[in-house]
Amino acid sequence: MATNNAHKLSEIRQILDGRYTILSLEDIGCKIEIPETGDTLEENARQKAGFIKEHFGYDCFADDTGLEVEALNGEPGVRTARFAGEDCNPENNMALLLQRLEGKQNRKARFRTVIAIVQGDKMNTVEGIVNGEIAKEKASDGQGFGYDPVFIPEGHSVTFAQMPSQDKNAISHRGRAVAKLVEFLDSAK
Repeated sequence: MATNNAHKLSEIRQILDGRYTILSLEDIGCKIEIPETGDTLEENARQKAGFIKEHFGYDCFADDTGLEVEALNGEPGVRTARFAGEDCNPENNMALLLQRLEGKQNRKARFRTVIAIVQGDKMNTVEGIVNGEIAKEKASDGQGFGYDPVFIPEGHSVTFAQMPSQDKNAISHRGRAVAKLVEFLDSAK
């Protein structure tokens, strides 16, 4: 998997539950920061997967995930990880998001994950989406990462960060995208 994000890698390994062995960038000796210069989640996922195939020769997959908030015209979207600036952290991002939504009634949002899969000379993509809303304040039981403490998935009353990881993974954008990845890989066997 073309990522340096340990949380993301751990989550995907947990979702796959041993069905596939996932190597990280560290496992293949890639210490390069892979560029993400696309204007869309799809472009970034394709760029990362293509980079690993071109420079390291591995068939691989890469994802890009965005939080799309209706009242903010789809922001932060492709800039989700850098919403509060290039050197920000999740706390900065959540603080800015909550500030920008202050006083707004419409708090509808969705998480969207796009996974690009490179096999040989072919590249395919799959997508997972979970709808929900942004909480008025952070709530966490120590689970999750990123925006999880402020995202309440549709049909639930708690944030992703308050859910046990197996419950979150069963309904999350990444869980849904990984399920489609597994279907794709299983059908290619």
